[in-house]
Amino acid sequence: MSNPQIPTNKLLKRLFKTTSLNRFIKRYEEETDSALSFHVYLNKLCTEKETIPANVIKKADIERTYGHQLFNGTKMPSRDKVIQLALGFGMKYDETQKLLTIAKRGALYPKIRRDAAIIYALENGFDIQAVQATLFELSIPLLGEER
Repeated sequence: MSNPQIPTNKLLKRLFKTTSLNRFIKRYEEETDSALSFHVYLNKLCTEKETIPANVIKKADIERTYGHQLFNGTKMPSRDKVIQLALGFGMKYDETQKLLTIAKRGALYPKIRRDAAIIYALENGFDIQAVQATLFELSIPLLGEER
């Protein structure tokens, strides 16, 4: 049984209420499957969103060769690159959190100023240039900037 796009807080409440962990994992396999390969998930997203990797890479403002290495699985992205890919896909907060989880990178946390700005940008449909401009205006390190 597939349950696409269940918000994390609802999934957590269901986990707290379950009487069988095995049944919970089987029922919510897609949402709890962190074993899914990142590059496989990226390509699945391309199919679902009817786009191609080249378009996502361009919208994410990621160097072309490196971007294709992310999509073919020869490279694993940093947290910032995952966020850039989310922007390239036009994702909202929940989808981005899932992408970060599958990439095994830290989730966005609203108590961190930079993350709060990124969450706001995701929820308001900012593109990569608007996100970078917002971070710059707030004197927060840009995506892809070394810290």
